[in-house]
Amino acid sequence: MKLQRNGRSKALAIGAMALVSSLSLAACGSDNNTTNTASGSGGSSAAGAAINCGKAGTLLGAGSTAQAPAIDVWKTNFGSSCSGTTVNYSGGGSGAGVQQFNQGKVAFAGSDFALKPADVDASKAVCTGGKAIDLPMVAGLVSLVYNVDNVDNLVLDGPTAAKIFDSQITKWNDPAIAALNPGAKLPDAEIQTFHRSDDSGTTFNLTSYFAKTSGGAWSAEPNKAWKGKGGQSANGSAGVSAQIKQVKNSIGYAELSYAQTNNLKSAKIATGAAQPVEATAANAANTIASSTVAGTDGDLALSLDYGTKADNAYPIVLVTYEIACDKGNKAETLDTLKSFLTYTISDAAQKSIGDKGYVPMPAAIGDKVKAAVGTLA
Repeated sequence: MKLQRNGRSKALAIGAMALVSSLSLAACGSDNNTTNTASGSGGSSAAGAAINCGKAGTLLGAGSTAQAPAIDVWKTNFGSSCSGTTVNYSGGGSGAGVQQFNQGKVAFAGSDFALKPADVDASKAVCTGGKAIDLPMVAGLVSLVYNVDNVDNLVLDGPTAAKIFDSQITKWNDPAIAALNPGAKLPDAEIQTFHRSDDSGTTFNLTSYFAKTSGGAWSAEPNKAWKGKGGQSANGSAGVSAQIKQVKNSIGYAELSYAQTNNLKSAKIATGAAQPVEATAANAANTIASSTVAGTDGDLALSLDYGTKADNAYPIVLVTYEIACDKGNKAETLDTLKSFLTYTISDAAQKSIGDKGYVPMPAAIGDKVKAAVGTLA
């Protein structure tokens, strides 16, 4: 589907309101993920969802820090229902998660970008008789977080943001920023930019937005590794957020949950819509609702519209995928893997992460994920 500035966008907005009606936008979470050991009896309910626990045991996952606060909620709820089951998820970034999965170290990986053909080929060594597939599980957005005194409603657009992060614009009172922020008290100060030091799907989604909207200002292809010039680096979304909070006149990028946790200001994005678009879950839902499945042969990778100009559609969105083998999962963890992923894509589980700033997966996509999880072998 393609977003348009007409009655279509109004319909999407109404649908998005329904998607996020349960959201309150006060969040918590960190890149530190501790193990939760289950208690209670299998088959009971957690956060309103009936859970078929499968075999007791330990399930290991690793990867995306963008989804870490969501996984924290889910493994706690899952553990409260499934006695003897432990879900342990470590961050480290999407690139590290995919690598660990393809080394056979974890049962599933979290990634903010879909698998590349080389990743799929490598997965065949651990997915006996099968291959890795992308299962969209967590939907959200990337905030451009900043720390500038007396500037509370910063507006940026694709070209200007790309130039800032590529060190082409280096002063906060640069004419390009001033033109987007008439009346703002922009300081005559150097811009301190922060980016991810680790391979990150968050970086991939941000640079996908730059590639689509910067008019050539961002020359590199979308990439999980940072390719911009200059700036300082920090590990994980938590690391970037901590730096922005501490350093005056700084700007970086992180998922909405980290922006909320650290009480950071997020820039509005001028997209060509009637008004600059705020970084909210409701506005991200408008864009997520227009996504379509681009993957083939059982893979459910999505196509996202980073260039949307629809009213109230925030463009810098992300979807994190749980990566698992379609066939050839380890027998000792298969039941637990299917049970956990069946829970995480349930309506109750999707609603349970709303107060972390995430967007419930649209039903049309969620139904496909549910069916795919059921066929894992």
